Amino acid sequence: MKIADRITSRTNPRYKSLKADVAPGGAKRTRTLILGAKLIEAWWEVRHTSDAAGRFHPQTWLRLEGVAPHALERALSVDTLELGESLMRDLADAGSPPEHALLVDLGPEPSGPLPSRVIVPWGIQDPGNLGAILRSAAAFGFQEALLGPGCADPFSPKALRGTMGAAFLLPIRRCARLEPDAGHWYALHGGEGSQPIASADLSEPLRILVGNEGHGWSGETLPPEIAFLSIPIQGIESLNAAVAAGIACFEAARRLA
Repeated sequence: MKIADRITSRTNPRYKSLKADVAPGGAKRTRTLILGAKLIEAWWEVRHTSDAAGRFHPQTWLRLEGVAPHALERALSVDTLELGESLMRDLADAGSPPEHALLVDLGPEPSGPLPSRVIVPWGIQDPGNLGAILRSAAAFGFQEALLGPGCADPFSPKALRGTMGAAFLLPIRRCARLEPDAGHWYALHGGEGSQPIASADLSEPLRILVGNEGHGWSGETLPPEIAFLSIPIQGIESLNAAVAAGIACFEAARRLA
Protein backbone atom coordinates (compact mmCIF):
# COMPACT_ATOMS: atom_id res chain seq x y z
CA MET A 1 0.00 0.00 0.00
CA LYS A 2 1.26 3.46 -0.87
CA ILE A 3 2.51 5.45 2.11
CA ALA A 4 -0.02 8.16 3.01
CA ASP A 5 0.91 11.81 2.73
CA ARG A 6 0.68 13.50 6.13
CA ILE A 7 -0.93 16.92 6.65
CA THR A 8 -0.54 18.74 9.94
CA SER A 9 -1.06 22.40 9.01
CA ARG A 10 -4.24 24.28 8.05
CA THR A 11 -2.15 26.28 5.60
CA ASN A 12 -1.27 23.17 3.62
CA PRO A 13 -2.61 23.64 0.05
CA ARG A 14 -4.13 20.15 -0.08
CA TYR A 15 -5.97 20.69 3.18
CA LYS A 16 -7.26 24.07 2.02
CA SER A 17 -8.45 22.36 -1.15
CA LEU A 18 -10.29 19.70 0.90
CA LYS A 19 -12.06 22.40 2.90
CA ALA A 20 -13.10 24.19 -0.28
CA ASP A 21 -14.34 20.93 -1.82
CA VAL A 22 -16.84 20.18 0.94
CA ALA A 23 -17.88 23.75 1.79
CA PRO A 24 -20.69 24.31 -0.77
CA GLY A 25 -24.12 23.11 0.28
CA GLY A 26 -27.42 22.20 -1.32
CA ALA A 27 -27.58 22.09 -5.09
CA LYS A 28 -24.09 23.65 -5.31
CA ARG A 29 -22.48 20.66 -3.62
CA THR A 30 -20.38 18.48 -5.93
CA ARG A 31 -18.28 16.71 -3.28
CA THR A 32 -18.84 15.43 0.21
CA LEU A 33 -17.29 13.30 2.93
CA ILE A 34 -18.44 9.88 4.09
CA LEU A 35 -17.45 9.96 7.76
CA GLY A 36 -16.39 6.90 9.72
CA ALA A 37 -15.46 3.34 8.77
CA LYS A 38 -18.96 1.94 9.38
CA LEU A 39 -20.59 4.42 7.02
CA ILE A 40 -17.93 3.86 4.36
CA GLU A 41 -18.50 0.10 4.69
CA ALA A 42 -22.27 0.63 4.39
CA TRP A 43 -21.73 2.49 1.10
CA TRP A 44 -19.30 -0.19 -0.12
CA GLU A 45 -21.80 -2.98 0.50
CA VAL A 46 -24.52 -1.44 -1.70
CA ARG A 47 -22.43 0.41 -4.27
CA HIS A 48 -23.24 -2.08 -7.05
CA THR A 49 -26.83 -2.87 -6.08
CA SER A 50 -28.17 0.63 -5.38
CA ASP A 51 -28.44 3.35 -8.01
CA ALA A 52 -28.26 5.87 -5.18
CA ALA A 53 -24.93 4.52 -3.88
CA GLY A 54 -23.53 4.52 -7.41
CA ARG A 55 -23.78 8.31 -7.39
CA PHE A 56 -20.82 8.48 -4.96
CA HIS A 57 -17.43 8.29 -6.68
CA PRO A 58 -14.42 7.87 -4.31
CA GLN A 59 -11.55 10.32 -4.68
CA THR A 60 -9.39 10.41 -1.53
CA TRP A 61 -9.19 8.36 1.67
CA LEU A 62 -8.59 10.41 4.82
CA ARG A 63 -7.09 8.72 7.86
CA LEU A 64 -6.56 10.11 11.34
CA GLU A 65 -2.90 10.37 12.28
CA GLY A 66 -1.69 7.25 14.13
CA VAL A 67 -4.63 5.06 13.04
CA ALA A 68 -4.00 1.78 11.22
CA PRO A 69 -4.98 1.60 7.53
CA HIS A 70 -8.43 0.27 6.68
CA ALA A 71 -8.84 -2.71 4.33
CA LEU A 72 -10.91 -0.67 1.89
CA GLU A 73 -8.06 1.77 1.28
CA ARG A 74 -6.37 -0.83 -0.92
CA ALA A 75 -9.64 -1.99 -2.49
CA LEU A 76 -10.58 1.51 -3.58
CA SER A 77 -7.17 2.32 -5.10
CA VAL A 78 -7.34 6.02 -4.20
CA ASP A 79 -4.75 8.29 -2.60
CA THR A 80 -4.65 8.42 1.20
CA LEU A 81 -4.02 11.51 3.28
CA GLU A 82 -3.18 11.28 6.97
CA LEU A 83 -4.55 14.22 8.99
CA GLY A 84 -3.74 15.48 12.45
CA GLU A 85 -6.54 15.27 15.02
CA SER A 86 -7.45 18.96 14.95
CA LEU A 87 -7.55 18.98 11.14
CA MET A 88 -9.77 15.90 10.93
CA ARG A 89 -12.09 17.34 13.58
CA ASP A 90 -12.30 20.63 11.71
CA LEU A 91 -12.86 19.03 8.33
CA ALA A 92 -15.55 16.67 9.63
CA ASP A 93 -17.15 19.44 11.72
CA ALA A 94 -17.42 16.99 14.60
CA GLY A 95 -16.49 17.10 18.26
CA SER A 96 -14.88 13.68 18.02
CA PRO A 97 -12.87 13.28 14.81
CA PRO A 98 -13.57 10.10 12.80
CA GLU A 99 -10.66 7.74 12.33
CA HIS A 100 -11.49 7.39 8.64
CA ALA A 101 -13.30 9.47 6.04
CA LEU A 102 -13.76 9.20 2.29
CA LEU A 103 -13.91 12.19 -0.04
CA VAL A 104 -16.34 11.46 -2.89
CA ASP A 105 -17.60 13.18 -6.00
CA LEU A 106 -21.37 13.36 -6.38
CA GLY A 107 -22.69 12.19 -9.73
CA PRO A 108 -25.67 13.80 -11.47
CA GLU A 109 -29.20 13.68 -10.11
CA PRO A 110 -31.72 11.25 -11.61
CA SER A 111 -33.51 12.58 -14.66
CA GLY A 112 -36.45 11.65 -16.83
CA PRO A 113 -39.91 10.48 -15.71
CA LEU A 114 -40.50 9.70 -12.05
CA PRO A 115 -40.63 6.00 -11.11
CA SER A 116 -43.71 4.19 -9.76
CA ARG A 117 -43.38 5.21 -6.10
CA VAL A 118 -41.86 8.51 -4.98
CA ILE A 119 -41.56 10.17 -1.56
CA VAL A 120 -41.61 13.98 -1.68
CA PRO A 121 -40.16 15.71 1.42
CA TRP A 122 -41.03 19.43 1.27
CA GLY A 123 -39.35 21.85 3.65
CA ILE A 124 -38.03 19.10 5.96
CA GLN A 125 -35.31 21.04 7.76
CA ASP A 126 -33.97 18.52 10.26
CA PRO A 127 -31.40 16.11 8.74
CA GLY A 128 -32.51 13.39 11.16
CA ASN A 129 -36.13 13.70 10.06
CA LEU A 130 -35.12 13.75 6.41
CA GLY A 131 -32.95 10.68 6.85
CA ALA A 132 -35.71 8.79 8.64
CA ILE A 133 -38.14 9.64 5.83
CA LEU A 134 -35.71 8.43 3.18
CA ARG A 135 -34.93 5.19 5.04
CA SER A 136 -38.62 4.39 5.57
CA ALA A 137 -39.38 5.07 1.92
CA ALA A 138 -36.53 2.82 0.78
CA ALA A 139 -37.55 0.08 3.22
CA PHE A 140 -41.10 0.01 1.84
CA GLY A 141 -40.21 -0.09 -1.83
CA PHE A 142 -40.23 3.56 -2.86
CA GLN A 143 -37.79 4.12 -5.71
CA GLU A 144 -36.90 7.82 -5.49
CA ALA A 145 -37.07 10.95 -3.36
CA LEU A 146 -38.05 14.31 -4.82
CA LEU A 147 -36.81 17.06 -2.49
CA GLY A 148 -38.57 20.41 -2.45
CA PRO A 149 -37.22 23.80 -1.33
CA GLY A 150 -36.18 24.22 2.28
CA CYS A 151 -35.08 20.64 2.82
CA ALA A 152 -31.86 19.86 4.66
CA ASP A 153 -28.90 19.01 2.45
CA PRO A 154 -28.95 15.18 2.41
CA PHE A 155 -25.38 15.07 1.12
CA SER A 156 -23.64 17.18 3.76
CA PRO A 157 -21.10 15.13 5.74
CA LYS A 158 -23.03 15.56 9.00
CA ALA A 159 -26.33 14.65 7.34
CA LEU A 160 -24.91 11.51 5.74
CA ARG A 161 -23.52 10.44 9.09
CA GLY A 162 -26.55 11.46 11.14
CA THR A 163 -29.04 9.76 8.82
CA MET A 164 -27.10 6.48 8.69
CA GLY A 165 -26.45 6.74 4.95
CA ALA A 166 -30.06 7.00 3.80
CA ALA A 167 -28.81 8.73 0.65
CA PHE A 168 -27.08 5.45 -0.31
CA LEU A 169 -30.45 3.72 -0.47
CA LEU A 170 -32.74 6.06 -2.39
CA PRO A 171 -31.97 8.15 -5.49
CA ILE A 172 -32.58 11.85 -4.79
CA ARG A 173 -33.44 14.73 -7.09
CA ARG A 174 -34.44 18.28 -6.25
CA CYS A 175 -37.22 20.47 -7.59
CA ALA A 176 -38.10 24.13 -7.05
CA ARG A 177 -41.79 23.70 -7.84
CA LEU A 178 -44.25 20.86 -8.21
CA GLU A 179 -45.41 19.86 -11.66
CA PRO A 180 -47.58 16.79 -11.03
CA ASP A 181 -47.60 13.99 -13.58
CA ALA A 182 -50.50 11.58 -14.06
CA GLY A 183 -49.81 9.69 -10.81
CA HIS A 184 -51.72 9.75 -7.55
CA TRP A 185 -50.41 12.74 -5.55
CA TYR A 186 -51.12 12.98 -1.82
CA ALA A 187 -49.89 15.45 0.81
CA LEU A 188 -49.93 14.12 4.37
CA HIS A 189 -52.12 16.45 6.40
CA GLY A 190 -54.43 15.89 9.34
CA GLY A 191 -56.61 18.96 8.89
CA GLU A 192 -60.05 19.59 7.50
CA GLY A 193 -60.70 18.28 4.02
CA SER A 194 -58.21 15.42 4.26
CA GLN A 195 -59.09 11.98 2.98
CA PRO A 196 -58.46 9.10 5.43
CA ILE A 197 -55.62 6.91 4.21
CA ALA A 198 -57.81 3.81 4.54
CA SER A 199 -60.08 4.99 1.70
CA ALA A 200 -57.41 6.52 -0.56
CA ASP A 201 -56.32 4.99 -3.85
CA LEU A 202 -52.65 4.19 -3.25
CA SER A 203 -52.09 2.36 -6.51
CA GLU A 204 -49.09 3.23 -8.66
CA PRO A 205 -47.87 5.63 -9.84
CA LEU A 206 -47.88 7.06 -6.31
CA ARG A 207 -46.33 10.26 -4.92
CA ILE A 208 -46.55 11.01 -1.19
CA LEU A 209 -45.63 14.50 0.05
CA VAL A 210 -44.43 15.25 3.58
CA GLY A 211 -44.56 18.87 4.76
CA ASN A 212 -42.45 20.95 7.11
CA GLU A 213 -42.09 19.68 10.69
CA GLY A 214 -43.45 22.86 12.25
CA HIS A 215 -46.08 24.39 9.99
CA GLY A 216 -46.90 21.55 7.62
CA TRP A 217 -48.56 22.99 4.52
CA SER A 218 -49.49 26.34 6.05
CA GLY A 219 -48.57 29.09 3.60
CA GLU A 220 -47.98 26.62 0.76
CA THR A 221 -50.15 26.64 -2.36
CA LEU A 222 -50.24 23.13 -3.75
CA PRO A 223 -51.37 22.26 -7.28
CA PRO A 224 -55.00 21.12 -7.49
CA GLU A 225 -53.91 17.62 -8.50
CA ILE A 226 -52.62 17.03 -4.96
CA ALA A 227 -55.11 15.72 -2.40
CA PHE A 228 -54.66 15.86 1.37
CA LEU A 229 -54.28 12.52 3.12
CA SER A 230 -54.81 11.93 6.84
CA ILE A 231 -53.69 9.20 9.24
CA PRO A 232 -56.19 8.59 12.06
CA ILE A 233 -54.70 9.29 15.50
CA GLN A 234 -56.06 9.49 19.04
CA GLY A 235 -55.13 11.65 22.01
CA ILE A 236 -52.44 13.75 20.33
CA GLU A 237 -52.54 16.68 17.94
CA SER A 238 -50.21 15.42 15.24
CA LEU A 239 -47.51 12.93 14.28
CA ASN A 240 -43.85 13.61 13.67
CA ALA A 241 -43.29 14.11 9.93
CA ALA A 242 -40.97 11.11 9.66
CA VAL A 243 -43.38 8.86 11.59
CA ALA A 244 -46.30 9.88 9.37
CA ALA A 245 -44.24 9.25 6.25
CA GLY A 246 -43.24 5.81 7.51
CA ILE A 247 -46.87 4.85 8.16
CA ALA A 248 -47.97 6.05 4.73
CA CYS A 249 -45.13 4.21 2.97
CA PHE A 250 -45.93 1.03 4.88
CA GLU A 251 -49.61 1.26 3.99
CA ALA A 252 -48.75 1.70 0.32
CA ALA A 253 -46.45 -1.33 0.43
CA ARG A 254 -49.08 -3.40 2.25
CA ARG A 255 -51.70 -2.64 -0.40
CA LEU A 256 -49.34 -3.59 -3.22
CA ALA A 257 -48.12 -6.81 -1.59
